[in-house]
Amino acid sequence: MTNEQFEAAIARMLRGDRSGLKEIYEAYIGYIYRIIFEMLQNKENAEDVTSEFFIKLWDKAGSYRPGSGHRAFLTVMARNMAIDFFRKFRREELTAMLQDIGTDPEAEHLSGQPLPDIRADQTTEDIVVEDISLQAALAALKEAERQIVSMKVLGELTFKEIAAIMNIPMGTVTWRYQNAIKKLRRCGYE
Repeated sequence: MTNEQFEAAIARMLRGDRSGLKEIYEAYIGYIYRIIFEMLQNKENAEDVTSEFFIKLWDKAGSYRPGSGHRAFLTVMARNMAIDFFRKFRREELTAMLQDIGTDPEAEHLSGQPLPDIRADQTTEDIVVEDISLQAALAALKEAERQIVSMKVLGELTFKEIAAIMNIPMGTVTWRYQNAIKKLRRCGYE
C-alpha cells in the first residue's frame, strides 16, 4: 500500500466509511501481528492486541498526519499497544500476588521463590508518600527520559527495541537512560 492509498483510506475512515479500515486491515494485518507477536511472544495475546489495534486505528485515524510515513505511524502505534499490554499484565500480576499475600501470610511466589521484601510495618500513608515522592522524582525527568525508563523498566524492552520505537540511535537511548537513572538516584531511588 502506498502513502497515497493509505491517506485515501484514512480519509474514507474519517468520513465514517469502513471500507478504508478494511483496506488497511487487509494490507497490514500480517505486518501488525508480526510486530506485536515479536514483542509479546504469545500467540493469543498477540491476536488480542492486533484486534484491538484496528479498533484503535478507527478511533485514532484523525491523529495520522499525511506525509509523515504511514508504516512508521502503524509501527509506533502497534509497539505502544504491546507496551501498554505489558504494563497492564504486570500490574494485574502484581495485584494478584499482593492479594495472595494478604490472604496467606506464608505464601510464596508461584515460582517457588520467596516473595519480595514487603514491609508489614509500612502504613498506607507511608506507601502513599513513597508513591508521591517517586512521582515527583519522575517529574524531574525530561519526557524522553521518562519514556525510556518506562519502556526499559515496565516494558522490559531492550535498548535496541526502544531505539526502534522512538526512532533514535541506540547510543542516545542508553545515554538518556543512564542520565535518568543518575537523576533518580540523586532523589534516593535505586
